[in-house]
Amino acid sequence: MISAFGANNAQATEGALGRPVAGTSVLSGVGIVPDELVWIASLQTVYLDGSISSGREVPVAGQRSLGLNGELSLTLASLLKVWGKYGGWDFASGITLPYVWEKVTGNFAVGQFNRSASDRTSNLYDMLFTPIEAGYHFSATDHIALSFNIWAPTGHYEANALANPSLNNWTFVPQIAYTKIVPKYGLEFDAVMGFQFYTRNTATNYQNAPLFTLDVLGLKKFANGVGVGVVMGTVQQLGNDSGPTADRLNGFVGHDFTVGPILTYDTKLDGKRPLSASVRWVPSVVSVNRLKSTRTFMATATLVF
Repeated sequence: MISAFGANNAQATEGALGRPVAGTSVLSGVGIVPDELVWIASLQTVYLDGSISSGREVPVAGQRSLGLNGELSLTLASLLKVWGKYGGWDFASGITLPYVWEKVTGNFAVGQFNRSASDRTSNLYDMLFTPIEAGYHFSATDHIALSFNIWAPTGHYEANALANPSLNNWTFVPQIAYTKIVPKYGLEFDAVMGFQFYTRNTATNYQNAPLFTLDVLGLKKFANGVGVGVVMGTVQQLGNDSGPTADRLNGFVGHDFTVGPILTYDTKLDGKRPLSASVRWVPSVVSVNRLKSTRTFMATATLVF
């Protein structure tokens, strides 16, 4: 089942706050689209508290900040409908409504002095649409899912604000997910790979470069429904950002890598409706031109009905 958030909030982009958070797009069974005509409801929440050192300049609000501190809480409510099948493929479509709380602090040069400025926001974030997801079952233990996802600039945006509940651009995300199950040992392996393509922010003339994202998950499941495992994720920028501010920062190219533990639980409501939940901690190991965070947490709940 697709992870809405990874389709996936801090890469080397304008403000260093973007769409993906490394290590959050992969879930247990992420490559499986059910072969029944069902609805899938999910609730995800991500908390991140990170910074970029004052030794680096960061593009934000059409300016350049000397370092940046960002705290973010993003909650996403998603609904996915499996609506048909053809040629062995199962098809689904979905929509996600996000809500964000965000606080950003930067340091700006004023003549020979530096001025610290802080801003916060709490509002609906840009909406995510999944027009099409297609899943194929190679066997009972091998599954793949292809999807095309669109972030729409539906959130409120102010060009001069440090904290914004929108990126003020369209983002197109083709994605492929894979799930491998090894029942004999209670093992499961999941992976999600995607690309993100951004339109230009017309308010600031900032163009984010495309991103490559890859998250992987290894999980050991037990008979009581509990699972424990490890999540690893990376975001890699493909080329330079462009625009007046980005050009002065040599394209502001960034990347990062995260790794951390995950705990899952699977059960069935009324003995028939699958319910899955998980919590994870995915701190940054390496981070360049991204908010580096040792406090990145995610919790999820998914119900099939």
